Amino acid sequence: MASNGQMKTQAAEASLVSAAGRGDARAFESLMRQYNRTMFRTARAILKDDAEAEDALQEAYFQAYRSLGSFRADARFSTWLARIVVNESLMRLRKSTRRASIVPIQAAAPVEEVELVTDDTMNKPDSSAERAEMRRLLEVQIDALPDAYRTVFMLRAVEEMTVEETAAVLEIPPATVRTRFFRARSLLREGLAQKMDLACEDAFSFAGARCDRIVATVMERIRG
Repeated sequence: MASNGQMKTQAAEASLVSAAGRGDARAFESLMRQYNRTMFRTARAILKDDAEAEDALQEAYFQAYRSLGSFRADARFSTWLARIVVNESLMRLRKSTRRASIVPIQAAAPVEEVELVTDDTMNKPDSSAERAEMRRLLEVQIDALPDAYRTVFMLRAVEEMTVEETAAVLEIPPATVRTRFFRARSLLREGLAQKMDLACEDAFSFAGARCDRIVATVMERIRG
């Protein structure tokens, strides 16, 4: 059952959607700002390119604005909007892959930051650099996921959509959402584990100056 806060939020959104449907551009601007991050990430998950995702999102917004008359309140506005973004992004992906080679949409990629950070560590320069590096690593691994898995992972793990919402946006069965999400998480863990293994091999490097220094010190003591 929805709380009072949720009901107020839904009512406010419904009011904006209604106003935008009557041609109120400012109301639609408010809706865009409300969902910009979610929709950009959705497009980015499919296209794997910031500029392409931005172009796709702009076109999808324009289409949505012109199609507001077809929106029915039996679905969430965010779900309806995300489906338009997904369709536009997939269309662009098909066009770009057609120019090169036909690649089936299969897989997906990583999450945003997964960290437990205290207020103290947030303010340390070293901590900021570490978080930035962790975010970069996660983004790289997410982009390495097959397209279909990456999109499901972004919607489920990053945007925290439910299985049903994700299924509605992508127009696939809920069971497929669960399967792809599970596989995406497995691939992500495997990829990150491999990166960790390689990093561990280089950790606490012993070669070079340190090796020479230790050997020289011991030899000096032996000779003395």
